[in-house]
Amino acid sequence: MAADDPSTAAGHPIARVLPLLSPAHLDRDFDYLVPPELDAIAQPGVRVRVRFAGRLVDGYLLARLPHTDHTGKMMPLERVVSAERVLTPEILRLATTVAARYAGTRADVLRLAIPPRHASTENGGAKKSAKKKSAEHHVTPPPGTESHTATRPSDADATPPAPPNLSPGDASTPGDPVLATPGDVATAVPGDAVAAGDVATAVSGDAATAVSGDAATAVPGDTAAAVPGDAATAVPGGAAMAAAAPPGEVPKEPGPIPDIGSIVTQRSLPSGGIARAAPNGPSPMRGAASKEVGSERGQASSDISDIAVPEHVSGDAVDAPDSGAEAPVVDTTAWARYLHGGAFVAALADGRGPRAAWQALPGEDWAARLAELAATVVAAGRSAVLMVPDQRDLDRLLAECVRLVGDSAVGLSAGLGPAARYRRWLAVLRGQARIVVGTRAAVFAPAKDLGLIALWDDGDDTYAEPRSPYPHAREVAMLRAHETGAAFVAAGFARTAEIQAVVESGWAHDLLAERQVLREVMPRISAPGDTDFALERDALARAVRMPGVAFAAARSALKENAAVLVQVPRRGYVPSLACAKCRTPARCRHCNGPLSLPQSGNGEAASPQCRWCGITEAAFRCQACGARALRAMVIGAARTAEELGRAFPGVPIRGSGGGEVLDTVDPGAQVVVATVGAEPLVPGGYGVALLLDGWALLGRADLRATEDTLRRWMGAAALVRPRGQVIVMADPGLPTVQALVRWDPVHHAAAELDARAEVGFPPAVRLAAIDGTTASIAELLDVAVLPDGTEVLGPVPLPPTARKPFSGGDSPTEVERMLLRVARTAGAPLARALTAAQAVRSSHRSDAPLRIQIDPVDIG
Repeated sequence: MAADDPSTAAGHPIARVLPLLSPAHLDRDFDYLVPPELDAIAQPGVRVRVRFAGRLVDGYLLARLPHTDHTGKMMPLERVVSAERVLTPEILRLATTVAARYAGTRADVLRLAIPPRHASTENGGAKKSAKKKSAEHHVTPPPGTESHTATRPSDADATPPAPPNLSPGDASTPGDPVLATPGDVATAVPGDAVAAGDVATAVSGDAATAVSGDAATAVPGDTAAAVPGDAATAVPGGAAMAAAAPPGEVPKEPGPIPDIGSIVTQRSLPSGGIARAAPNGPSPMRGAASKEVGSERGQASSDISDIAVPEHVSGDAVDAPDSGAEAPVVDTTAWARYLHGGAFVAALADGRGPRAAWQALPGEDWAARLAELAATVVAAGRSAVLMVPDQRDLDRLLAECVRLVGDSAVGLSAGLGPAARYRRWLAVLRGQARIVVGTRAAVFAPAKDLGLIALWDDGDDTYAEPRSPYPHAREVAMLRAHETGAAFVAAGFARTAEIQAVVESGWAHDLLAERQVLREVMPRISAPGDTDFALERDALARAVRMPGVAFAAARSALKENAAVLVQVPRRGYVPSLACAKCRTPARCRHCNGPLSLPQSGNGEAASPQCRWCGITEAAFRCQACGARALRAMVIGAARTAEELGRAFPGVPIRGSGGGEVLDTVDPGAQVVVATVGAEPLVPGGYGVALLLDGWALLGRADLRATEDTLRRWMGAAALVRPRGQVIVMADPGLPTVQALVRWDPVHHAAAELDARAEVGFPPAVRLAAIDGTTASIAELLDVAVLPDGTEVLGPVPLPPTARKPFSGGDSPTEVERMLLRVARTAGAPLARALTAAQAVRSSHRSDAPLRIQIDPVDIG
């Protein structure tokens, strides 16, 4: 079937499809024919199955076009998996932006953004009707057709395609993505028709150019073949997500948007550089008319940007929010304790998009405050996305949101199961749920008319996605807020250097309380031996694990019938051992793993055991000096609870950590021993908190050790009641300890940012980590055209906390890491260079495992 053959597919017989393929050089759009029987449900945004290189692959339909530039034979769509439009225009733009930011592919991002389909949930539990089955039947390829959809005009010869002509004033290289905001029209190359529905990209604010509509990075000489015999290549009409220009009008050239990363070094933005949503202004999803699938076959949607409200085509009506319903009454008086807090809430109520870094006061009910912001946005007719690190925080925040808005709030997390998760995700897609509370994947939730995106405790490492292209939820949230004009809030007791960087740049603003208000609610924080008088009273206050002042504070709180919190960095009994004579770490004789002292079933210490291979080392001998005696390097939570039980007889001792995390405990005299991040809540707050083994947290070989330590300490200290007492067992002269004593996370984050800028670490620079074998790293760097000024650092060993980029059976013994460092302004060119290099490797079918991470959490 030729491309110019007549078709009854509503005047738009061409379907532009993004196949979900892993190879980097196949991250592009392909054109397929729409059979007449699939015309009604083959709408932009639906899941489809297409034949690619002789096999069926999944994909998403991006646009319906009246014609294609491909002149060869084309393949029809095999079937439409579901008529549900799961890919919205905003999520497609976001996925394209994230893929460009992290040197990945759109297919990988969409796998993170859209959950797998659950058919019975999508159909409301009913079986498919006979009519729907006939509409989704298998389409047999017509005789004589080729095994794929489209070829370039030059696929008859082996000469590589010539680089496209860029529009005047463009300085980007061929293959750069198109930067377009909703409603903008991409500038096309002369002679190439940019059809409606072409996909545009936004590279974190970098000014890019339109390159014959192709959003994928083109590699000279690339045939884009997946397997031998595949003659299909990318369609020149490529993918630019811009609305078609009216007849007779010249397409507008999109203006540049400043890079969220580059504003770190700029420290200021030009007037009007950041797009904000106008109050009650139009949005891509607001006010559009809902279309019934199957009606008006002659007026089929031509582009994914035409999607208004995703229809539920299984026969059930969409329960859209009642516009006439009374808006929830939200009490936001608690925000008056923060400077400009009332103005911030008023801006949300007016539909504007303010951006702030909120530092919560000690003892603040942060879940209630975030729920109030979300309810304010919902009352204004918009949606909100709230992100938290773990399930415990999710349950707490979701309960507050349900209290304010009822069933309009849903929770999204990986622990829900396929059916429950997909059901809630569909409720968000269809506009039934206006508040989304979830973990890192919720940043891609298809919230209708997004008005607020907020995340709590952005320094938690669970926000870093462990799957390709390894995006960080904080960065994705800022990209999404920047592009949609939604409000953005980064909340927490502490502050990261990344958030401090955007505050100093002017992209976001502080939302803090005055010092007088802070003094009224914060506990008394001190470190043992912080004065000469304290050292005179207890000369060993800085040397022992729990000095006398800590025991005295705990006894005083217990006498007042108050709970005592003891934070321990490590779980277990004695997780680390060393030689008692020379202090050399104890190692296993079989695998050289670290030895630990587990707890036996009767509560007593067992023989030393290797933490790697599990072999018991009953006859230990030091490899350095030959001594047999062992000493504990770190005391775990179990041993700490055992010692405190002896020190406070008759007092309940509770543990929280590992697989037994307590959410809350009843008030009363008790000692709660918890690992970092597992501290339970107590109504009214703890009387005393003891933060043990500060050296174990501060002494880690990690770029973010001090930042993470302060975040852990503040999280525990915030659970103490006003005028309570917090004692941190660490050197009082350390800047991190002083920041805790003063409760000053902002200046600590500013100092951390300055220190990283001095030595050249993120967020002051853009860093790319390439993990693999020596041969695979060299292969990538040989074909990569890195931007000027790129520093190549390494190779260095892979950090102990980082996972290897290989499967278990294929993992080599030596894995290296190469670091590429550039200025923030060169971050986008570096990502494009790495994307192009990966496309070359995949086109050469190099199977050597390799991983590329942009600004990884663990640097080494």
